[in-house]
Amino acid sequence: MPIQSVHIGMRVRHPQYGVGVVKSLTELTAEISFDDSRRTIAPASSEITPAEPTAAVSELQVPLSNFIRETAHVVVEELGLEKDDTIVQGLANRWQRGALVLRPADASVQSKEVPLETFFHKIVMIRNNLRVLEQKVNASDKLTDADKVELQQYITRCYGSLTTFNILFKNKEDQFSSGTKKSDE
Repeated sequence: MPIQSVHIGMRVRHPQYGVGVVKSLTELTAEISFDDSRRTIAPASSEITPAEPTAAVSELQVPLSNFIRETAHVVVEELGLEKDDTIVQGLANRWQRGALVLRPADASVQSKEVPLETFFHKIVMIRNNLRVLEQKVNASDKLTDADKVELQQYITRCYGSLTTFNILFKNKEDQFSSGTKKSDE
């Protein structure tokens, strides 16, 4: 096995010493910890092989199980996927696993379906961002009191427009309100 194929932490199998873990590398040798002791071995001239399946990616060899696990984790995270049995906190029970269907008037145009959990997440993010905006407006030293009142009115109108989506919320205290908000918001 060429030294370039070996990396620290890799599990390897030696015909005489069994399975070991690579602890350090030099230009030509690898220090491998076997059950009985550490040994310095030249991978190119010995008969060591990977102890588990590997995948070569961009000329880097990693254990296949690690590669698959890390790849799957990144894909699930990037796509925002959740397990089917995951319950979205704050979404009313009757809407769990539901879908928002956008159907155009023109029947020749395809409908769009969005999982309600995804839509609800977007609504909650809007609410959270409005709260942060409201706090920043109120805490600003650069705005006059009149400017703060004017901007606060726009924020209140946004809350009012979003009351349409209150039906999705499990708890009434999480819903949008166009009136005065609680002091902790």
